[in-house]
Amino acid sequence: MAVVRLDKIVKRYGLTGPTVVENVDLNIADGEFMVLLGPSGCGKSTTLRMIAGLETISGGTLSIDGRVVNNVPAKDRDIAMVFQSYALYPHMSVADNLAFGLRRRAIPAAEIERRVKGVADILGLAPLLARRPAALSGGQRQRVALGRAMVREPQVFLFDEPLSNLDAALRVNTRSEIIKQHNRLGSTMIYVTHDQVEAMTMGTRICVMNAGKVAQIGAPLEVYWQPANTFVARFLGSPPMNLMPATLSPGNRRATSPALDAPLGRWSHATLATYAGKTVTLGVRAEDLGLEKPAGEAVGAIRGRTVAVEPLGAETLLLLDIGGGTEITARLPRQVEAFLDQEVELFFRPEAAYLFDAETGDAIAPAADSATVVSAAVKRRTH
Repeated sequence: MAVVRLDKIVKRYGLTGPTVVENVDLNIADGEFMVLLGPSGCGKSTTLRMIAGLETISGGTLSIDGRVVNNVPAKDRDIAMVFQSYALYPHMSVADNLAFGLRRRAIPAAEIERRVKGVADILGLAPLLARRPAALSGGQRQRVALGRAMVREPQVFLFDEPLSNLDAALRVNTRSEIIKQHNRLGSTMIYVTHDQVEAMTMGTRICVMNAGKVAQIGAPLEVYWQPANTFVARFLGSPPMNLMPATLSPGNRRATSPALDAPLGRWSHATLATYAGKTVTLGVRAEDLGLEKPAGEAVGAIRGRTVAVEPLGAETLLLLDIGGGTEITARLPRQVEAFLDQEVELFFRPEAAYLFDAETGDAIAPAADSATVVSAAVKRRTH
């Protein structure tokens, strides 16, 4: 187990080439499961490869357990990596694939046998040890790749989108397997994905990246309920957060547009006065919208016309056109009946509203402290 510290890490290609990772600051605690989350091309895999020693570092300092490893070869960093492709040796049996790295390090044969047997028992690979990769399913191959990392007993495990090539059912099963192994081993793990469900369910913390920079770091629910900007708000969540332009009226503390009327009681008069008469971005998550008006006078409302109805069995998604080229999505109960081209009014409680600066995209913080906001948000979803 180890602490991994990235201090202003930079990656650029050539002296005048593009900078693909810029000043990444990240402190990963001993035994933590850190998820690097972001869209394709955001720099998350490049960051992981720099930790692994597969990419050179252009600037900044990388340390593992206090030891600076910028110029330390990958084989001497005491890390193990699981790739998106299984990267198994096709001519070797499962047992030989698991043992290969240990033999390269001249580990005694008895110790290799002990480790391979132990990992095979844990991952359910014992009946498959004599098989070659071609005779395995995708899920079994991924377990072999995971086992090959586990037999190393490294300080740090690195995962580069290891579930991308699996079908939906196998992704769920293998995701659960990785979570169980992290709980059992207590090892430091760094996991790269573009799948926000994986990030939310697996990570101790999430580091959201965008265009080579860190957009936000925090616990999964903290990042979900307190997005630092509109990028995080839309990237983390399925459906993504609804974002709508609105004009701010600080006198009566409301955000309005032709299709929207939202009370802003969570924000102080002083905060709202800064944006008086200006356009802001109002955010509401799909699960916080409903067809029934909540009790109380301070209730937000959005009016629009249905352009799509998606019954999913457990729930129904309603897509509304609210004008101005803006569409929003509501997650409604499964028994809801809705029709295309129907005028609909949706309601939300005032604590479900978010505000963002229209120019920078940064969140406009409410008066309540973060713990209160997260607690209220979780309570809102579970009651």
